[in-house]
Amino acid sequence: QVQLVESGGGLVQPGGSLRLSCAVSGFTLDNYHIGWFRQAPGKEREGVSCISRRDGTTYYTNSVKDRFTISRNNAKNTVYLQIDSLKPEDTAVYYCATTDDPPCLEADYWGQGTQVTVSS
Repeated sequence: QVQLVESGGGLVQPGGSLRLSCAVSGFTLDNYHIGWFRQAPGKEREGVSCISRRDGTTYYTNSVKDRFTISRNNAKNTVYLQIDSLKPEDTAVYYCATTDDPPCLEADYWGQGTQVTVSS
């Protein structure tokens, strides 16, 4: 059974940092591209980053470049999203998912999401 479980969200002040984790089970992580998506209140879900299977090439949407870093640890079956210099507009539910080929626009299996709130 394919499962993805996000964690690491929370309430953080502007300028702060968070590291989100996506723990996967039921499949071999390095056989899949993994993407991070987010959905802010009243907005459509958007892809923010993905990491390709095997060679680990990374992709970012322009609005998060230089602040978000995606990585994977195949031994731990976990993908991470490091978020620095958080802004109020980063407030959203963040999801990880298995995706198609980069730039990872289509997702197949989703996690349940983790809430990130940026507020002073």
